[in-house]
Amino acid sequence: MTGSVGESEKTGQPSAGVAKTYFNLTKPRITFLVVLSALAGFAVAADSPVPWILLGNFTLGITLLNSGIGALNQYRERDLDKLMNRTKVRPLPRGEVTPGRALAFGVLLTGLGEVWLATTVNPLTAFWGLVALVSYLFIYTPLKTRTHWCTFIGAIPGALPPLLGWTAVRNQTGIEALVLFGIMFLWQFPHFHAIATMYREDYARAGIRMLPVIEESGKATARQIVLYALALLPVSLLPTFLHFSGKIYLVGALVMGLLFLQVSIRTARVMSREEARRLLKASVLYLPLLLGLMVLNS
Repeated sequence: MTGSVGESEKTGQPSAGVAKTYFNLTKPRITFLVVLSALAGFAVAADSPVPWILLGNFTLGITLLNSGIGALNQYRERDLDKLMNRTKVRPLPRGEVTPGRALAFGVLLTGLGEVWLATTVNPLTAFWGLVALVSYLFIYTPLKTRTHWCTFIGAIPGALPPLLGWTAVRNQTGIEALVLFGIMFLWQFPHFHAIATMYREDYARAGIRMLPVIEESGKATARQIVLYALALLPVSLLPTFLHFSGKIYLVGALVMGLLFLQVSIRTARVMSREEARRLLKASVLYLPLLLGLMVLNS
C-alpha cells in the first residue's frame, strides 16, 4: 500500500491538506475581493426585484474564472515566488503541488468559468472576462520583470470586475460601466505603489520592476500616488450625476475621497515604509466602503 485512506498517493499528504493546497492556488483573499467588487457592479446595475438566478450564475462564473487566473498566475511566477519572502510560502515554491497539476487546475477553472459566464449570463460578460484573463496573464505578468509600466497595464484587468458585474445585468458596456472601471483603475495606483514601497527589497530580489523598486528618490512614485488619488476624487462622484447612485453616496464619496487624498499626500511627502503601510490600510478601507455606499444608495 502506498498510503492510508485519505492521503495523496504521491506525497502522503492528507486529503484535507491537498484540498487546502489547491484552495491556496486560487489566491482566495484576492478572489474574494474581486468577487465583491464584481457583485457591487451587479448590484448597482440590477433593478428590483433582484434576479437571483442570474446573480448566482454570475457569482459562480466570476469565482471560477478568477480562481483559475490566480492558479495560472502562480504557475507562471513560480520561479519568482521562490525569491520573495512574501510569496515563497505559496504551494508551488513549497513543493506542495507539481507545476503540471497547478497548470491543469488553472486551465480547468478558467475554462469552466468562461463557459459558465457565456452560457448562463451572457457572451459579453464572458468576453470581458477573457480580456481580463489575457491581459493579466500574458501582458501584465511578463511585463513585471521588464518595465515599470506593468502597473499601468495590470490596472486594466484589475479594474474589470465591476464592469463585468454591470454587463452581467445590462448586457451592454455603457458609460456607467466605464465609470466603475475608472474608479477601480485609478484606485489601484496608490494601493499598489504602497505595496511596492513596503516590499521594495523583495521585489528587487525577484527582478520585478515596479516604479518604487527602480526609482531611488521616490519622487515619481510620490507624484503618481497624489495625481491618481486626486483624479479618483471627481471620478468617484460621477455615479450620482449619472443617476445610478444617490446624494448620500455623493457626500460619502466626497468625504472619503478627501480623506484618501490627505493620506496619499502625507505618504508622498515622506515615502517611508510606515507611511506606505498607512496608505495601504487606507486604500483597503476606502474601496469597500465606497462600493458598499454606492450599492446601498443606488
